[in-house]
Amino acid sequence: MRVEKNTQRLQSIDALRGLVILIMLLDHVRETFYLHKQVSDPMDIVMTEPALFGSRLLAHLCAPVFVLLTGISAFLFYSKTQSVQQTRTFLFKRGLFLIGLELTLVNFAWTATFPPEVIYLQVIWAIGVSMLALAACISLPLPIIVLSACAIIFGHNLLDSVHFAEGSWMQTLWLILHERGWMEFAGIKLRSSYPVLPWIGVILLGFALGHFFSQKYTAKQRNTYLVSIAMFSIGLFIVLRLINMYGDQPWQHFDTFSLSLMSFFNLTKYPPSLFFILWNVGVGLIILVLFERWQQQQWFRPLVVFGSVPMFFYLLHLYVLKLLYVLAVNIWGLNHGHYFSVDHVWMMWLMSIALSFALYPAVQWFSNFKHQNKQISILKYF
Repeated sequence: MRVEKNTQRLQSIDALRGLVILIMLLDHVRETFYLHKQVSDPMDIVMTEPALFGSRLLAHLCAPVFVLLTGISAFLFYSKTQSVQQTRTFLFKRGLFLIGLELTLVNFAWTATFPPEVIYLQVIWAIGVSMLALAACISLPLPIIVLSACAIIFGHNLLDSVHFAEGSWMQTLWLILHERGWMEFAGIKLRSSYPVLPWIGVILLGFALGHFFSQKYTAKQRNTYLVSIAMFSIGLFIVLRLINMYGDQPWQHFDTFSLSLMSFFNLTKYPPSLFFILWNVGVGLIILVLFERWQQQQWFRPLVVFGSVPMFFYLLHLYVLKLLYVLAVNIWGLNHGHYFSVDHVWMMWLMSIALSFALYPAVQWFSNFKHQNKQISILKYF
């Protein structure tokens, strides 16, 4: 099943990827310069100011959209090569590469400790493991992939009450798959921040949705299907959330409409609940369709540039944030207990906007370098 050559379609995918990594920048600025007001998962809405809640809610788009696009991109790679083996090899190598990055360069950017005493298994780890899982599944018939994706996404919250004896190999496996917690390996503590099972469901869904990008569907048909799936996903989220029985922690009515609304959208990310996935995948698909229509806008091109080199930007922004934080502490000291932090959410937003402009020239340079040197095979992993 081939994909017709359509640069615009690929640009819409890159642009959406670019948008979510800029939103990710905002969230990582929060995790660097606003830690005096840390947020839990799900958030304590009574203690969380609306501006901070909204910023975190917006950032919820990042991981599910990125994993979904990874699945779609995997299908596009398969359509280009028409080889299950080549696609499986690519996914396997890239998955291992991402896991290696998480354990080394990414973790060092967060902890600034070598050799590491603690390793956080976060989003890059989850994407890498999900790619390994997808590599094992791509030869399955499409209905089986769809059913597997839906079974994981809709059913994994049934496993929330499952736990295993501390220190057992089953607990270690379970911490990787579905439960946040601490493990230890060779004297190093590991934190399973992103249990991978739900993300495997999302990447399988993305691979299935990639079929709408084949020649079998016109652009109009593809967009109609994607919008229909998005509206179904969002509609199902609203209905099930109103029923308030399964899919996440129950929401509550408060004395004020704003707190009730915050409670309604206060979703669990670690691991991502059914409602978390339904809402964010639905919104992400709508933005993807809109981006196909907005490609002539002047602001669109920078998003494509950011999205064309996501791993380069990911590493770059982490190390820039770490450098800025160290400089700030050395200049102004710790102004909020154990942290140096800005005082207001709007300052966090302003820093994020300024950094996106400041980092763009480097990102643009690397994007051009990557596309002009396709013979350097490792560049395709960035």
